[in-house]
Amino acid sequence: MLRYFVGIVTLIHIGLSKRHPEPYYGTKIGPLQEFAHGIKGTVYAVDESTIFIKGFSYDGTGPDAFFWIGNSPRPSPEGTIIPYPEDYRGRDPPLKAHNNTDIILRLPNGKRIRDIRWLSVWCRRFTVDFGEVFIPPNLEVPRPRVLPEFKRIAHGLRSDNISILDAKTFYIPNLHYDGGGPDAYFWVGNGSDPASFGIKVPNEMGSLEPLRSYLGEDIEIQLPGSLTVYDIDWLGVWCVQCRQNFGHVMIPKDLDVPPALGQTKISPPWWYNPTTTTPVPAPTNCREFLDKRLQVRWMIKDDQVEITLSANIREGRYMAFGLSGVHGKAHMVGADVTVAYFDKNSRSFHADDYYISNFSQCDGKSGVCPDERIGGRNDVVVLHGEVENGITTIKYSKPLHTNEAINDRAIPEDEPVSVIAAFGPLNSRMEASGHSAKDKTVVDQQINFGDLYDNQCTLRPDQIPAADGIVPWPAAKIIGETVFHVKIGPTGGARGYSKITGLSSWGICYYINDKLIPELTVERGQTYIFVVETGEYNTNPARYHPLYITNSKEGAYGQLTGESRRNQEIYAGVDLDSEGRPRPTAVGRYCEWAHKSIDKSMESETFEDYLRTLRVECDEGEPAYLNWTVPMDAPDLLYYQCYVHLNIGWKIHVVDPGYISEQNGSANISKTSTIKISPLVYIFTTIISTETIIRSIYKSL
Repeated sequence: MLRYFVGIVTLIHIGLSKRHPEPYYGTKIGPLQEFAHGIKGTVYAVDESTIFIKGFSYDGTGPDAFFWIGNSPRPSPEGTIIPYPEDYRGRDPPLKAHNNTDIILRLPNGKRIRDIRWLSVWCRRFTVDFGEVFIPPNLEVPRPRVLPEFKRIAHGLRSDNISILDAKTFYIPNLHYDGGGPDAYFWVGNGSDPASFGIKVPNEMGSLEPLRSYLGEDIEIQLPGSLTVYDIDWLGVWCVQCRQNFGHVMIPKDLDVPPALGQTKISPPWWYNPTTTTPVPAPTNCREFLDKRLQVRWMIKDDQVEITLSANIREGRYMAFGLSGVHGKAHMVGADVTVAYFDKNSRSFHADDYYISNFSQCDGKSGVCPDERIGGRNDVVVLHGEVENGITTIKYSKPLHTNEAINDRAIPEDEPVSVIAAFGPLNSRMEASGHSAKDKTVVDQQINFGDLYDNQCTLRPDQIPAADGIVPWPAAKIIGETVFHVKIGPTGGARGYSKITGLSSWGICYYINDKLIPELTVERGQTYIFVVETGEYNTNPARYHPLYITNSKEGAYGQLTGESRRNQEIYAGVDLDSEGRPRPTAVGRYCEWAHKSIDKSMESETFEDYLRTLRVECDEGEPAYLNWTVPMDAPDLLYYQCYVHLNIGWKIHVVDPGYISEQNGSANISKTSTIKISPLVYIFTTIISTETIIRSIYKSL
């Protein structure tokens, strides 16, 4: 009886999932009808612009034969070549012999299957049809499926609407994730919600390393092995170590997406060998420009030069690099440069070919103009773009030589040439609209693009200083107060947390006494009270940030295991439960400084101005009280941090008794805050935060 019941459940599940029979090649169009030269094969519609031929055969003896499509009643000279092989460079070659070959064809020039009536193997020289198949009217072809965005649960995970491109490939646009999970992966499985019983999915690089942070990137990932979207119920980001779901999207049961035949290409990292996928050393050419605010990497490949620009620029600004107008000096007029930027509206990266005829903004005839606006063409092709930890990186290729004698200059392959660089704002046309004197090259700098080992960069990409000159708000300090009111708030954008601390953030941080991550100064032997309103329910990780005091600059003790835990000391805010497991104690209602409208950090010269653009929103309930007597042997520097998440808090300076009173009068010290706490609460918090006991417990774990 049980076996019968399981069988019914299995049949129901298969019926709901609408899994296609294997192997699945798409919607069948029909077999190729042979007229000559042994043409054979069965043709399928993979998606709106892709055709698959299963078992294609052709003897290869036709002198000028191609895959040929058209919209006339029958195959005729009025047709269009489908380039094959697709990545062939130069003139399309005639078809070679094939024996039972599986072939993928992508329709050219934006054509779709509904735009054509037939596919033929056609000889142009003799205008002969070797074989053909006709497209049925109103043919239903598989299509990608658009899903909702990731459900937002923790670590700033969010995206735009996710697409299933084919049975194995997901496209995730505008992906954000703070990278704070210690052991997080793309994760798929079955059931109503993500759980430990799932399968890791390689990232966009094909790696199974824990996920890095993402800042608005568009990526594609592919399911591993024989797994398809018809086998799973959800895609999410899951932390294996802490068994936590950071966010997910459910997979519908009524899918009819294209088969995974290789028609969806995931671009490998540019430093990988495309034939072996074996990592090879990245090019070692690198120079720094504009006071080290711009890094330029380059390498000549065939008749192109590939250039990578990296800078800490904000939205609405560009970075530019190219050949100086005059050899031997930095000169704008006559310069041939590339202007690269990220367009937040289209969520895409751009690199545009520019010619500079004078110092003015482009008027359509002269000035700092894109080649396309003055009768030329854009010879620059974007190869890769990403924004990570505030650093925008755009890689593009450009021909060494073009036929545009006026707008483009030849790039020498074996001798130095003067180059220039600049930063500046974009106008409403998304064109360069100027720059300041400090944001352009003013001295002659020369590069030999043919060099292989010209690596003069001194900074890692994540150390590049801001190109926009944004100055962070001064670090707030609290000295002389004994009561600290702790809430959650936004990080203050480019002026706030990351600029102040040098650490990446995930969009929120602690506010203490209405200040953004202030540096606290406390005295040994003195008692301090933290009134903590940062969340009390661990079922909602996005609103659960218990405060504790530690020697760790980043915190997140709850994410750690083994040796990592033993390397972190805890001074307050953590206790052991009845089973001897650590748990945070400072868990109270959730209060947050929220934006009244949009983030106005860039418009706020001071933090006080910024605070006026926020308002406090609190859940019902009571705050938690953490009572801490600073140990006499406490080190000079500690941190208040979040037990669950990385990089939420900041520094505590520990000084000897009497130091603060000595500074009174010479430092700007606020009056001590006071709060009313019932004796019962005071006694309870004193008991649960006895630092000597806690530290001895955790040193032995």
